[in-house]
Amino acid sequence: MTPVVLPMPSRTRRPPGALQGMRCAFMRDLRGVLRRRTDAVAALVFFVIVVSLFPLGVGAEPALLRTMAPGVVWVAALLASMLSLARLFADDHQDGTLEQLLLSTTPLPLLVLAKMAAHWLTSGLLLALGSPLLALQFDLPTSSIGVLATSLLLGTPLLSLIGGIGAALTVGVRGAGVLLSLLVLPLVVPVLIFGAGSVGASEAGLGTVAHFSLLGAMLVLALVLAPLAAAAALRIALE
Repeated sequence: MTPVVLPMPSRTRRPPGALQGMRCAFMRDLRGVLRRRTDAVAALVFFVIVVSLFPLGVGAEPALLRTMAPGVVWVAALLASMLSLARLFADDHQDGTLEQLLLSTTPLPLLVLAKMAAHWLTSGLLLALGSPLLALQFDLPTSSIGVLATSLLLGTPLLSLIGGIGAALTVGVRGAGVLLSLLVLPLVVPVLIFGAGSVGASEAGLGTVAHFSLLGAMLVLALVLAPLAAAAALRIALE
């Protein structure tokens, strides 16, 4: 009798899903930061030094320090987050990983969003968590310190999202750090205004609902549009 040959089950691997692709991109960037801890530490040290220099420079007048504290902390956080933005896509562009991301089965905007989330986790979140200790130098009351930390938790993701667009536009460009600052800083002015203004509104008894609502609305809008814009910029850069 002729033996019956049964079909072998297919062993082809299914392509990874979108969430798995995002997780891989996110974890890859986290491991890269862990291998280069000096980048995250340098941003945090820069933040601490800039904030600490202002009380030394303007004197020990409590009223003046309390007035300038929100703006100083926010500007320092903005500048500190800019330090690592230039490398958001630059390393991937140099080693060829960026081309692989474009060919991945996971949509590029989702991969870009994962990289932006990793950048915020290793820069913006650390700055927001460290801000209450630094705010004590400015003699801020406890309630104002809480408002300042909350505004940074809402606003620093916007810095990573908007900064990611600038990083994508300048990938592979010589002198990208200076050009990135020129592109990003004007775009984050509203974030700076509402973030720092929330503390002043709280101290004046006006409430922080309006400022936090605007920051939240901008964050939701940036979560949708920023990855799309950055992905389009990366495709143009690699054409």
